[in-house]
Amino acid sequence: MSSAPESLTPELASKFARLALSHITRQYPSKLDHVLRGPDDLREPRELHPIFFGSFDWHSCVHGYWLLARVLRLFPENAEAHKIRELFHRQLTAPNVRAELEYIGQPLRDTFERPYGWAWLLMLAAELNRHGTDDGRRWSKTLTPLTEAFVRRFLDFLPKAMYPTRVGTHFNSAFAVALGLEYAEVASNEGLRELLVNKTSAWYGNDVDCQAWEPSGDDFLSPALMEAECMRRVLSASEFQEWLDRFLPRLSVREPKSLFEPAFVSDRSDGKIAHLDGLNLSRSWCWRSLASIWPATDPRRRIALDAADVHLAASLPHVAGEYMGEHWLATFALLALI
Repeated sequence: MSSAPESLTPELASKFARLALSHITRQYPSKLDHVLRGPDDLREPRELHPIFFGSFDWHSCVHGYWLLARVLRLFPENAEAHKIRELFHRQLTAPNVRAELEYIGQPLRDTFERPYGWAWLLMLAAELNRHGTDDGRRWSKTLTPLTEAFVRRFLDFLPKAMYPTRVGTHFNSAFAVALGLEYAEVASNEGLRELLVNKTSAWYGNDVDCQAWEPSGDDFLSPALMEAECMRRVLSASEFQEWLDRFLPRLSVREPKSLFEPAFVSDRSDGKIAHLDGLNLSRSWCWRSLASIWPATDPRRRIALDAADVHLAASLPHVAGEYMGEHWLATFALLALI
């Protein structure tokens, strides 16, 4: 049995916040998702993205803000709270939001950060929406134009997305839907929720006997478990248990075996191989979520919780130390612990 923590402690929350604060305004190194339409587009990351220019790439910066917003809400008196508020007041301004909005509105940028960055922007919006403070309400209102733009992108894209993307990286459809659903529920956006629910059922409703041929060499999401977690969010408890029995019929004997064994990370300085720490953390998140469907007396609950613990223990110690993981892994550790 592992010794992984079962919940987020104030100490871990402060550690995660310090990590995010250390890179969220660090402009270099930077990996842009940027189509050059001409020589005028040759600009520094901070000029292109006045809010989300740090943390190596746009989406990691967005979910770095989500991490800080979540820590601030859960632990408003933590040692980093003042720095978080100061950062949000400085960065989440109407002119900066307009600049981010203008960027994504330019030609050839309709697929910018689809769907991973879209989903994380909505996740950040959902978190700010949960804040019951004047500051939180102000930040939420300021971000609203950008939030609404990404909602529209989901509404425009999903009807023509005939097939899901099942990879274990940024293009995974189930992960984006799961985060989008969280926003839709918090914001009471029934139109978005209905579209996400219907698309999820169409994509995954008939899937059976998952073989779980994973991990691939740069996965940070489990295609199998992420699909299951997505379906858990759109089906009733009884419907989901029936679906899961068809999808993972040998779960009670810990098969497919690959889903119960943490990935081995051979080189944490390699940005792609470092993804595998994220896989372990996101699997832990999924296993804990899935465990909630069974009563304490069901042995599958213990199997799922044990799998969550062993995956968390494998990678939680490695959220810091190498920048290729450090700029994003704490977010996935936070998901696994809440």
